[in-house]
Amino acid sequence: MLKIGLTGGIGSGKSEVSRRLSARGAVVIDADKIAREVVEPGTAGLARVVATFGDEVLRPDGSLDRERLGGIVFADSEKLAALNSIVHPLVGERVAELQGQSADDAIVVYDVPLLAENKLAPMYDVVIVVDAADEVRIRRLAEHRGMPETDAKARIAAQASREDRLAVADIVIPNEGSLEELDARVNEVWDALVSRAARG
Repeated sequence: MLKIGLTGGIGSGKSEVSRRLSARGAVVIDADKIAREVVEPGTAGLARVVATFGDEVLRPDGSLDRERLGGIVFADSEKLAALNSIVHPLVGERVAELQGQSADDAIVVYDVPLLAENKLAPMYDVVIVVDAADEVRIRRLAEHRGMPETDAKARIAAQASREDRLAVADIVIPNEGSLEELDARVNEVWDALVSRAARG
């Protein structure tokens, strides 16, 4: 099993890369998606989030109001740490479960937004960083998510710097051009991963 850590700052296009690797046969374990699952209504994770942050982080239907919670934690590093201490262990358990279900010769891609921040690079055989300049990312967040520029800049500032991410990369996928250019680079990377997996 070849373990790949895939990361990239918000707006870098990491999800596009993740989808393309999945289409080529990778087993993708998406930490963000799992982080949402572990705080769905009825889970112990959501109960702990509410116990820590109060009922105001809930929507009327009982689901987590991510925007409201984000507004609380992104402005306060202690509150962010408190949230992470609830969510990360639950994500870790689920990831271990999914990993256990993968074939021995699988190429498993872990989609980990905070890989650099949490110094997780040593956990993976290969770290892939999807890279784009901050101004490109800010523009994408405005165009695709309707995020105001000030919010986009705050989210980017709350993550590792571009330099810190690139410092842990074994492979960089630049993503400032067209989707065709991205496809071509992902194909190259996939071929390299397949040959590495074959070498064991």
